[in-house]
Amino acid sequence: MPQQLTDKIALITGATSGIGLGIARALAAEGCHIGVNGSRPDGEIAPLCGEIAGEFGVRCAPLSADMSDPQAVAAMVAEAERTLGPVDILINNAGIQHVAPIDSFPVEKWDQLIAINLSSVFHTSRAVLPGMKARGWGRIVNIASAHGLVASPFKSAYVAAKHGMVGFTKVTALESATDGITCNAICPGYVWTPLVEKQIPDQAKSHGMSEEEVIEQVILAPQPNRKFASVAEIGALAVFLCSEAGASITGASLPVDGGWTAR
Repeated sequence: MPQQLTDKIALITGATSGIGLGIARALAAEGCHIGVNGSRPDGEIAPLCGEIAGEFGVRCAPLSADMSDPQAVAAMVAEAERTLGPVDILINNAGIQHVAPIDSFPVEKWDQLIAINLSSVFHTSRAVLPGMKARGWGRIVNIASAHGLVASPFKSAYVAAKHGMVGFTKVTALESATDGITCNAICPGYVWTPLVEKQIPDQAKSHGMSEEEVIEQVILAPQPNRKFASVAEIGALAVFLCSEAGASITGASLPVDGGWTAR
């Protein structure tokens, strides 16, 4: 089967592990050249880029940036275009989490989380949209969350940012609807990633449960299918949205949550 996206340039933020890395690999498998963004120095991201380039026969560039800094984000996009070429596909995946009640939520954590999880999406999109419009083709996929559609206690900043991302996705889709550009949000529930895996022993200790009980009764309790989504599932959906088969899907928020938001 021929590759769908040969020689397209894809920039993925937060792509050094988990969902971002899964999407990077899925797009590379379709022939995209990949810009891998992460918060680590380029020298630490370069070996990962070497693995992707070697496995899939594409070009891959390390792109470190502080995603809370608008100037750093703009410089990262400029470096991607200088190194790889004009960005055709933008995947906004960078994000952090902090959990606390509103009345004791640290102000600096709120500001940092909103900057990385929401404002960076504006800054990257603002940087790539003029070129996409000029070329008459582009794909923006924002990795939101089930928390972009529903709320949970103690996650005020995260829920606010992800709801904001869903709204920003709709506006971007409307503004670029006649320019050959689509913009959609993927809204995962719990996905099996190294970050989630590392949380399980601590959760088991704090709840006085076994790790299996924590998975079933705490982590997966909101998901009716009681299963983690896989990184490969998210990557496959991102590829579909970036393909010509997804050309008429724009402004959508697509849950991958085992039925969580169907309640």
